[in-house]
Amino acid sequence: MAATAAAFLEIDRCALFSLPLSLSPTSFLLPRRQLPGLRLFLPSRRFHPCRLSAALVPSSKAASKPDSHREDSLEGVEAVVVEPKGSQGRQLRKRVIFGLGIGLGAGGVVVAGGWVFTVALAAAVFAGAREYFELVRSRGIAAGMTPPPRYVSRVCSVICALMPILTLYFGHIDVSVTSSAFIVATALMLQRGNPRFAQLSSAVFGLFYCGYLPCFWVKLRCGLSVPALNTIVLGGQAHWTVGLVATLISISSIIAADTFAFLGGRAFGRTPLTNISPKKTLEGVFAGLTGCIVTAVLLSKILCWPRTLLSVLTLSVVISASAFGVLNFTGSLFGDLIESMIKRDAGVKDSGSLIPGHGGILDRCDSYVFTGALCYSFVKIVLPLLGV
Repeated sequence: MAATAAAFLEIDRCALFSLPLSLSPTSFLLPRRQLPGLRLFLPSRRFHPCRLSAALVPSSKAASKPDSHREDSLEGVEAVVVEPKGSQGRQLRKRVIFGLGIGLGAGGVVVAGGWVFTVALAAAVFAGAREYFELVRSRGIAAGMTPPPRYVSRVCSVICALMPILTLYFGHIDVSVTSSAFIVATALMLQRGNPRFAQLSSAVFGLFYCGYLPCFWVKLRCGLSVPALNTIVLGGQAHWTVGLVATLISISSIIAADTFAFLGGRAFGRTPLTNISPKKTLEGVFAGLTGCIVTAVLLSKILCWPRTLLSVLTLSVVISASAFGVLNFTGSLFGDLIESMIKRDAGVKDSGSLIPGHGGILDRCDSYVFTGALCYSFVKIVLPLLGV
């Protein structure tokens, strides 16, 4: 295994190495001191055939001495796990199947509204809050700050889950958020040892990110009860409210944005968008924005988007629906980047493993965190200014 230039090896999965290998394509460094007598510990008992390509990287000492061919002159081995061709197809099928199941279930919950929608949202919020505080406690983030104690994290998760229910019952969330922040701050001040500001900031941001922001979906879906459709389907005019129509258009346009961004970036992506999420490209963003606007405009025609007083003379319906689509895309992109930044600092790929093929709740719902507040503000404030 001596080499002054990079050499490549192909080793089957039953070979013996010291570092754990994941099933997804990844790369890591095998330190020089771990090269002799190494073992492979697999995270799963299901053995899929794969190939390990190892590139031998010469150290600086070896580079300065071209004639040296000793094994201990190697700085390390860069190994890449290559999945078989069919594995990516299986992962994609799993992702599509579970995605369709989640979409149909979420659609039924949104149409049902009321307590069904609120309780389902509260369950998702609780799971997302648990994932958030696990990320905060991860080695990557905790190395630079002091995470809140576990009992505070659990209390915050419960409070976040209660916020949507309190929003539906009382109609507002200002008092509950303020009281919750006070309770968490008091608990941190009374803990043993020296309380740290990092504990307070991460806990309060968790209340805002995982609890306060999702409550706007309750205000949007259940709070805007003005009839939008003259129909006898599924509860009639009283059921098909402005809140239901706005929620369906918003969620559908976000799904379209994610789909078009993925397909557009995969087909035409060349220009990176940001270092926070290296896989995102400007071409994918443009494709996602286009798909989001087109979906919002089409659904506004089908679901009777609220018309302005000038709709007979102008294209105000199309303009307002397009603006709604742009707002949805902006909120979804920003939410995705925020979650990517948290995961990058935590040093993990997914926030959890609750949803097969999709990761955790935050991985699936990150695009919706900020969007609910933006959509509610648009329907509640901007549309009345346009004469709706």
